[in-house]
Order: sequence, then structure tokens, then C-alpha cells
Amino acid sequence: MRQLEGTKCSFLLCLGMSIICSVIYLKTRIPTEPKPLETPGCRPFAAECKSFLPSLETGVEWYRHDCQVESYILNSHMQCSNLTRDLHFITRPLSREEEDYPLAFIVTVHKELELFVRLLRAIYMPQNVYCIHVDAKAPWEYQAAVRKIVSCFENTFVSSRSETVTYAGFSRLQADVNCMRDLAKSNKGWKKVVNLCGQDFPVKSNLELVRYMQSKEWRDRNMTPGVKQPASMRHRTELQHREIIGSHVAVRGFKQKKGPPPHNLQMYFGTAYYALTRAFVDFVLKSQIAHDFLEWSKDTFSPDEHYWVTLNHIKEAPGSHIDGGWEGDIRAIKWRDQEGGSHNGCKGHYVRDICIYGVEDLPWIINRNNMFANKFESTSFPEALDCLEQWHRNKVLNQSLVPIEASWLLATQRNSSYFNSSAGA
Repeated sequence: MRQLEGTKCSFLLCLGMSIICSVIYLKTRIPTEPKPLETPGCRPFAAECKSFLPSLETGVEWYRHDCQVESYILNSHMQCSNLTRDLHFITRPLSREEEDYPLAFIVTVHKELELFVRLLRAIYMPQNVYCIHVDAKAPWEYQAAVRKIVSCFENTFVSSRSETVTYAGFSRLQADVNCMRDLAKSNKGWKKVVNLCGQDFPVKSNLELVRYMQSKEWRDRNMTPGVKQPASMRHRTELQHREIIGSHVAVRGFKQKKGPPPHNLQMYFGTAYYALTRAFVDFVLKSQIAHDFLEWSKDTFSPDEHYWVTLNHIKEAPGSHIDGGWEGDIRAIKWRDQEGGSHNGCKGHYVRDICIYGVEDLPWIINRNNMFANKFESTSFPEALDCLEQWHRNKVLNQSLVPIEASWLLATQRNSSYFNSSAGA
């Protein structure tokens, strides 16, 4: 009898343990309703932010809402409606003026998932359209994460063809062309296209971009800052180069010469970044001149720094700026060789002679008021992007002509209930 009772107790004990284990297992397998992102351990805003975020009053505790964007994306199983809410994407056009002038964006990325998400939400508006080119050599986890984010927005997509991008190689130019082909098929009535990389961040709000694009100077023109090719840059297009895929670009053989550009084109040199009319994009995709020039550029060095600006100086191109030079407030960049001239030095550090911005660089960026600033890193000087992002979002929301939703706020004062938490631009 005692043996039977002992067996019964053992059975009940095992049954109880099994039930407990089953409950624990189910809890880990069945997703629960996620809580809004509120992380008390967020970085506080740097003291240097106070000069352009005047609402950072002494003694006021600020609460940033999403300090772990990357882990949130990688670990989240939630619905898109929750993702857009918890990552503070703006989900309505903020004015009729912006709604009537939709923009297109090409964003090329290969690393820094957090930077990409923060850039996308800064430039995102539901009336615009976004083509994301993900480098084919990026880790598959990164590519999957980008596709996951993009799938939550009907006006955002990954380029239908992905290149293995090489610094200064033709592949970088081809990536933009791939996105242009996709954008040309879009049923969105976008007016102009702007290209970005993953380490850019906007300085102008979307409303300011729209007004700048429609200003008297640029209303019907393409923006491709550059000048006639200087002698110091001729080796880029006079010598044949070969692209070592995913690595670098090298001069071919024994400095083999190239033939002259097709159609007797005058060569120009400028930035790789632009703002182009839709008619010009159609010209690039359909014109024999543009096609031949693209083929000719395949064995040149950094062709994206001569292709757009050269085509924009021929009369056949819609919106061309034949007499144009370096006009156009495309990028705020601190080049090492311009230190002491256009800027007072890099307060962060230089990489390939370009400044990775620190917090103390932000007043220079804001005062220049270019469309975008380049470059930022999330690991080196994260406080710089924190401050600029908050300043930019404050400006965007202060310009809004529609009621502001609570989820659009990136940071709030503790116990604050409304938009008093946002500073003036």
C-alpha cells in the first residue's frame, strides 16, 4: 500500500513538473502584446545640446523612448502597426504643401542598422516614395532586417537588383541607376529624387526640402554641384580602371589610356549626390547619350562623381543647368583639406579625409542649413546623432499643420503630457 502511495506521489510530482514546464514553454513560444519602447537606461542628451535644444532646462529630466533600435528590430515579432508606432514614424502628411509635392529618395546601405532606421524615420513621409539599395555583400541578417522594416511601408521598397558595391567603383553608380529604374515604374507622382547613403542625416525638414526644390532657382532644374573637370582629376577618366569587386578600384595594366567620352561630351567633376527632376531620370534611362556615357564610364574611377554632373550640363537633358557650378546646398561635409577654410576643423575624427561628426560639430551643421549632413557613426559619437535627431524632429513637428500624435515624439519630459516637451527649431 505504501509502495502504491509512493508511486502515486511520484506520478503527481512528475505531472506537476510537466505542467509547469509546459506553461513556461508556451509562454516563451507565444508572443505577447509588446510594451511601448521606454528604456530608462537611455543616454542623456549631451550638455552641448543645450545651445540648440533650449528646452533642455537644468533639472528637467528627459525621457528618450527608443535607445535600442537595432535590438528591437532584430528581436521583434510584432505587427507593422506596432513597429511604426514604437519607432515613432510619422504616419500622416504634415501639410497640403508637402502632400502636393511628393519626393523620391534613393538610400544605399550596407551597415549600421540603427543609423538606417533613424535616417529612414527622419526622412519618412507617407506621400513620398523610398527605394532602398542594400549592398549584396551585407550580412544576410542585416539584409533580412532591412526588408522587415521596409515591408511595413507601402511606399518603401528594396531595389529589385542588388549590387556588390565597391568604394569608388562603377557598382556604386549602378546601384542608383537600379533604383531609378524601379522608381520610374512607381505610381507615386514624385517630382524630384534625392540620393542618400546610410551615414547621412537630414538638416532640412521635409517641408523645407519641398520649398527649396520649388524655389525660383531650382523649380525646373536638376541640382548636381560641380565644375569642368580639373586637370588633377583627369586621370580618373583618361586611364582605364578595373573594379576589384567588394574591395577597391585599381588602374588597369600599364596605365592603359581610355578613348574620349561618347558624343563629344565635355567632362565635369562634382559630387555624387543630387536632386533630379523626374523628366531627367527618364532621360537617363531612355536616352542613347546617357546609355553610351554610362557604358563608357564602367572602367573609370568613381564615375558617380562625373556622370550626373556631366549629363546635367548638356542641353538635351531636361532640367539641365548648363552654366551651373557648385551651387546647391546638397551636403554639409567637413573635408580635411578644407580645414581652416570652409570649417574650423573636425570635432569628431576623420575617416578617408571626411569628418565623422561629434557633438561640437553640430552648430556648424545647423548654421549651414544644407539639405543633409554627412557622416555619422552610431559607435564613435552617438551623442551627436541623438542631438541632431531631436533638433530635427522638433523642427518637423513645430512646422506641422495637423495635430501631433504622441507616438511621433522621440523624447518627452518626465510626467509631460503634450508637446511642451519639444523645443523650437
